[in-house]
Amino acid sequence: MSRASPRSESRDPAITPAQSGRFVTDDGIQVSFYRWGSEDTRIPVVLHHGFAASTEANWVAPGLVAALLKAGRPVISIDARGHGQSGKPHDSAFYGEVRMARDLIGLLDHLEIGEFDLFGYSMGAIVSLIVASEDKRVRRLVVGGIGEGVLATGGVDLRVMDRGAIVAALLTDDPASITAPGVAAFRSFAERNGSDLKALAAQAERMHDQPIDLQRIAAPTLVLAGEKDPLAFYPERLAAAIPRGSSATVPGDHLGAVGQPQFADTAIEFLGR
Repeated sequence: MSRASPRSESRDPAITPAQSGRFVTDDGIQVSFYRWGSEDTRIPVVLHHGFAASTEANWVAPGLVAALLKAGRPVISIDARGHGQSGKPHDSAFYGEVRMARDLIGLLDHLEIGEFDLFGYSMGAIVSLIVASEDKRVRRLVVGGIGEGVLATGGVDLRVMDRGAIVAALLTDDPASITAPGVAAFRSFAERNGSDLKALAAQAERMHDQPIDLQRIAAPTLVLAGEKDPLAFYPERLAAAIPRGSSATVPGDHLGAVGQPQFADTAIEFLGR
């Protein structure tokens, strides 16, 4: 999840995708994808957004896609199932970050993508760690909005953001009744994005909580966190658990870090060309 900046970069004609479409997953869910830049020999950057966000909210509106294009990188992004323009089943059996990782790998196979760089945020960072532990096409990896909590809980830090509280907040008819710290922000963010709250609740029920084999990640990896992000404390500890890991921090909390210019600059410098 990330907060979009007040201005929307999607209104800039330069940010209009060169290609968009829908890919049907192996369990029948239609997943929307977007491509920017020319399909030449340059390695694409593949983006996976956070919980309750979308390609538009996480990557286009804060200016990440524009920054990557300015740096000369072609971009591919996906709307995860339950999010954005993708299919939104309400059955939790269709969700989980492992399932989303299969979607992303399937899409890249469908598009006949070879080597790629991968950049995920929050939920999308967990998806990206799973993909990078399985798919050797990942050249470089950036994961944002996560930290030591991955080592403790297997995914987005469930010690900070209780799964049951998130589900209850998404399903309540009375948002004013939400008292769990931080959880109200997820509900508010989801509503601003016009999200399907039942679909998000189904994903929240399946939030990843099993160890990820980080030792299998061969790609150089940057763990990038907001200095005031409670879901990304101690990013250096997560980086140390990845064979070629490093970490960096930028101003901002979980919702705001993506909109900071330093966030894009640090990621792009690490990814190179």
